[in-house]
Amino acid sequence: MRVACLGGGPAGLYFAISMKVRNPDHEIVVIERNRPYDTFGWGVVLSDETLDNLARNDAESAADIRANFSYWDDVAVHYRDTVIRSGGHGFCGIGRRKLLNILQDRAAALGIEVQFETEIDSVEPYRDYDLVIACDGINSKTRKTFEDVFKPDIDTRACKFIWLGTKQKFDGAFTFIFEETEHGWIWVHAYQFDSETATFIVECSEQTWKNFGFDTMTTDETIATCEKVFEKYLGGHSLMSNARHLRGSAWLNFNRVLCETWSHENIVLMGDAAATAHFSIGSGTKLALESAIALADMVHSEPSLKDAFARYEADRRLEVLRLQSAARNSTEWFEEVERYLHLDPTQFAYSLLTRSQRISHENLRARDAKWLAEAEKWFEKSATGKAPETARPPMFVPFRLRGMELMNRVVVSPMAQYKAVDGVPTDWHFTHYTSRALGGAGLVYTEMTCVSPEGRITPGCPGLYSDDQEAAWKRIVDFVHQESPAKIALQLGHSGPKGSTQVGWEEMDAPLKDGNWEILSPTAQPWSSKNQTPKAMTRADMDMVRDQFVAAAERGNRAGFDLLELHFAHGYLLSAFITPLTNQREDDYGGSLENRMRFPLEIFHAVRKVWPDDKPMSVRISANDWVEGEGIGPDDAVEIAGMLKEAGVDIIDVSAGQTSKRAQPVYGRMFQTPFSDRIRNEAGIATMAVGNIYEPDHLNSILMAGRADLCCLARPHLADPYWTLHAAADLGYDMQDWPAPYQPGRDQLTRLAARQDVMTGKV
Repeated sequence: MRVACLGGGPAGLYFAISMKVRNPDHEIVVIERNRPYDTFGWGVVLSDETLDNLARNDAESAADIRANFSYWDDVAVHYRDTVIRSGGHGFCGIGRRKLLNILQDRAAALGIEVQFETEIDSVEPYRDYDLVIACDGINSKTRKTFEDVFKPDIDTRACKFIWLGTKQKFDGAFTFIFEETEHGWIWVHAYQFDSETATFIVECSEQTWKNFGFDTMTTDETIATCEKVFEKYLGGHSLMSNARHLRGSAWLNFNRVLCETWSHENIVLMGDAAATAHFSIGSGTKLALESAIALADMVHSEPSLKDAFARYEADRRLEVLRLQSAARNSTEWFEEVERYLHLDPTQFAYSLLTRSQRISHENLRARDAKWLAEAEKWFEKSATGKAPETARPPMFVPFRLRGMELMNRVVVSPMAQYKAVDGVPTDWHFTHYTSRALGGAGLVYTEMTCVSPEGRITPGCPGLYSDDQEAAWKRIVDFVHQESPAKIALQLGHSGPKGSTQVGWEEMDAPLKDGNWEILSPTAQPWSSKNQTPKAMTRADMDMVRDQFVAAAERGNRAGFDLLELHFAHGYLLSAFITPLTNQREDDYGGSLENRMRFPLEIFHAVRKVWPDDKPMSVRISANDWVEGEGIGPDDAVEIAGMLKEAGVDIIDVSAGQTSKRAQPVYGRMFQTPFSDRIRNEAGIATMAVGNIYEPDHLNSILMAGRADLCCLARPHLADPYWTLHAAADLGYDMQDWPAPYQPGRDQLTRLAARQDVMTGKV
């Protein structure tokens, strides 16, 4: 087979090598614009896993690469005159030029022709080859030529960075340095890649970049300024640039590249031409090398090149998307780092270490148990004011709001049961709520409890507008308080335009087949084409609904609830006022966000007056309508949170979506937590995170990083009412309160866990 690799970076060279070791008869040429010993990067970071893959693919070049690696185990975070050091991370780095030289030498030894100093202006001279690998970099001319086929999606990220080097040693750790200057915060990613030289990437926001005047500086002036800013870390050593060949500034913005397809006829994209991963997770070269191995395998195993290309793209795209997801999380953390600059150094370092979500709480424990234990002690002391002798997982650290103290930070989310009769909770509700209180959660929520018959979502929804309803709720609350240490929260709401619909296991959000009641909304706009048109509320209607909320809150207090939440989310009445998707009023309750918040805030203030001062109140919001450019977005959510904080809300239950049929949500693990993170750390108010949180590791990671104060779990508690007790046993946490009759079950779980540890060698 005749193969042309357009680009002599790691992707092109390693694909050529991988092909040749599989079949020496292949005729392969690599075209490279630069000279053999030119390179414009500094160091490359690879994992032990990637090294093992290289060794299986070509032992000879892998041995040379491994022999030239610098290894380090720690991450060091310099922040506010403090150094936080965590071990067990297992990095290794090699100079990019050294890596290329090893691959160039190996290619020559295998008989691969490498044409240096050859510009690739067009792919056409190489179209007669059997296979053309377009590995011509992030600005690929080949990709540009067939842009209508490859359909690249290029996302230019916000921060500015410059790739420098230094003779200062950073061989003890992968080092992050954060410095506050008169022009703003500026930071460094530094790591050793050979015995004498380290990579030193300087990064900052565009505003800080402009404040410094970097946009008008020469490369030499930029280097001199950076040397002054980071003088105390450089030990008298200078900074160096090897990008003087670039026209204009050596500062760059990272471009995230992803193509819709990676092949066209006999051309295949590889390396940065196909996809990029941000340098903050160090996976660009890993992607290139492992893609080269994969395609070489498939060319030799599949019946045709077309089949090889299809399998290559299918198999590698999943890995690329996984890494790009982690890289996006990491990139956004640095872009938004000023959100976290109020955090204590311990929590700041933890947030940094877990930013990509590839490293979780228990993964950190496996890497450096001692450091994590000290971090957990810090978390507990900061929450309780008492320094513990032994660490406990963050999810089991108490949390206080006003006069309510929760024994842990696990919350049973509101989950509609549709089992009420005339709004009255039944024995089903008694069993549902009390079993979850016995199951160990710190706080158990009712489902949305409606303030009037017309405010119900469905005929099966409970209410709190009659004596029978109040008595039924009091029976549940009394049992929870008598038989468990859990607290119980009442969520009050009004269905608004989503009312008078069928129960959940029938047709969701569809009107009743008969017997529909009049529904209310800020605007006479139906929820969907199938739903009835609601009445646009008058001021008299608003007064009526406000008084219904107040009366229900008074009943809730008499029933003994510990916390009251108002439902401002999910398209129900108060949510319908907040989002412009359903509020087109032209009076004082429509238009600006301030106006749209007017009635929901009026409800809150009226209820707060009758709710006891020592009992907290929360509000649930939809932080994103998921309707691009039209509805509520994360910026609005921070502004809404600020209004709620000023009004006296104690904690915000941060949900998202369910406000429009046009919503296009992006689902995933912990997918709504970023909204909680932003609100907590920008608006400065306690939050609850919710949305696909289902493992103890999720809770501990979210809480320890300061992304929320409580974590709400819905479906896991439907599957397992005793989720918290089981989580405590799994984590080896023996201080969790168990009901006395259930303690033999706890003891058996503990014995079984200990036996499993012995069998697996788990520590």
